[in-house]
Amino acid sequence: MQGQMMHRPLQIIDMLRYAAQAFGQEGIVSARVEGDLHRQSYVQTLARTAKLAHALTRLGVARGDRVATLAWNGYRHLELYYGVAGMGAVCHTINPRLSHEQLLYIIHHAGDRLLFLDLTFVPLLEALLPDLPEGLRLVILTDRAHMPETRFEALCYEELLAGEPDDFPWPELPEDTASGLCYTSGTTGNPKGALYSHRSTVLHALQVPLCQTASFRAGRRVLPVVPLFHVNAWGLPYTAPLSGMTLVMPGPNLDGPSLFRLMEGEEVFSAWGVPTVWAGLLAEIEAQGRVPRGFADLVVGGSAAPRVMIEAYEAHGVNVSQAWGMTEMSPIGTHGTLPPRYDHASPEERIAAKCCAGRRAFGVEFKVVGDDGRPQPHDGEAVGELYVRGNSVISGYFKNEEATRAAFDDEGWFGTGDVVSVDAEGRLVIRDRAKDLVKSGGEWISSIDLENAALSHPGIAACAVVAMPHPKWDERPVLVAVAAGDARPTLAEIRDHMAEHFAQWQLPDDLIWVEDLPLTATGKVSKLTIRERMAGYVLPELRGDRGDSA
Repeated sequence: MQGQMMHRPLQIIDMLRYAAQAFGQEGIVSARVEGDLHRQSYVQTLARTAKLAHALTRLGVARGDRVATLAWNGYRHLELYYGVAGMGAVCHTINPRLSHEQLLYIIHHAGDRLLFLDLTFVPLLEALLPDLPEGLRLVILTDRAHMPETRFEALCYEELLAGEPDDFPWPELPEDTASGLCYTSGTTGNPKGALYSHRSTVLHALQVPLCQTASFRAGRRVLPVVPLFHVNAWGLPYTAPLSGMTLVMPGPNLDGPSLFRLMEGEEVFSAWGVPTVWAGLLAEIEAQGRVPRGFADLVVGGSAAPRVMIEAYEAHGVNVSQAWGMTEMSPIGTHGTLPPRYDHASPEERIAAKCCAGRRAFGVEFKVVGDDGRPQPHDGEAVGELYVRGNSVISGYFKNEEATRAAFDDEGWFGTGDVVSVDAEGRLVIRDRAKDLVKSGGEWISSIDLENAALSHPGIAACAVVAMPHPKWDERPVLVAVAAGDARPTLAEIRDHMAEHFAQWQLPDDLIWVEDLPLTATGKVSKLTIRERMAGYVLPELRGDRGDSA
């Protein structure tokens, strides 16, 4: 027997419409690329989003078309989030930190019709220009007064909106209509696309505040330092308006002093981002001897926050919580809210409880699979690869059947590649990374891709890339290599050889020559043994030399 209830499709634009009606006085504060602060309410944002939808329609954008963005966190980027999805097209956010090769692959693979870019990225587009798809139209996110001289034809965003109606007949879309596209480069080979739907996005937006209860309350202000081009800024473009919070967008200036000034001036309550950014802000807090006015909540993700960082922020009265997730999960799969029994616990007990990847969020299920392929108990001790499923988890990769087959088990669970333990309360502890990825500044670097590129150099016979700890970036890649002959190329030569395929920040920080690489019983290189042999190793930057070790 089925219930007799109405079925209304879940749609992204309805979240902004609700925010404009219920929390019209809240909105968006943006530190613009042009150098000033811009303010607008959710009422104004909805009106400008309608103008954008009219402009996109006039430019020939149809349902299912991909509209790309290369932009910082700001109000115009948020308008694209809602306007593109609301009319039935797909908002494709692109990470500008990727290599040129990866950027071009993503743009071509997605089949983008338009690309909207911030002023900062004009030189990047000029470098990509010869290899961009034919017919791709470019729009610069600024007004006529700030339009730059460029080597390509570009439309002006504010001129596109000018004169358009401030109301749009938003179509009623099936809730499984595609709404967003985000590529992950955290695996081997070409980047893979996660294609979100209206349903998955709205459910994710409803689930996160339910779990991360300390961060959300109407009238407060939240700072998403995590970029809008990095897995939808962890859902904050949706959860904040839905919760009645004002978004404070930092733009391109993410250094400690700039963030402190912005947070102080806007009385930011909650801030979300990767540990690298919070290390810079902490240095400014220590220099000032206080936290920014109103700041009381910090959510850390992307990589684990060091215990010393948690202790330092907590000592300043800032509640720290950690969240874990993936691009393929929309992205949040855990939350950092502690159980009630910790309300009266000692500071040491509370901090110890926060030194994990968080607890399972509602709507996401965990399965830990051992080496024998069998599910392991959630007892906090058993270790295995983490598999997940849920309404905000992908069911496959965009136009990539091979990657889809490799990522899912026979029951349809998605394999995360993380080796973990889970306890009875859903507390997640990351034990290792099954595929030996390097996490630098909140971004993934594929060790296998680096190894393949290094092996193409005639001076290297065999190699392995391992992650070494760094106090600012969390981890940095180090290349351990066996020489192909008597000559040993320098680190600079190897980096130059690899530079065509990687951004500079992805390249190894050091080159260590060895006589041979340790192998496992199955003949694979044992990175565990390499890391054990490198106990006590210090990166060149930290020991004050240029790299190249024997």
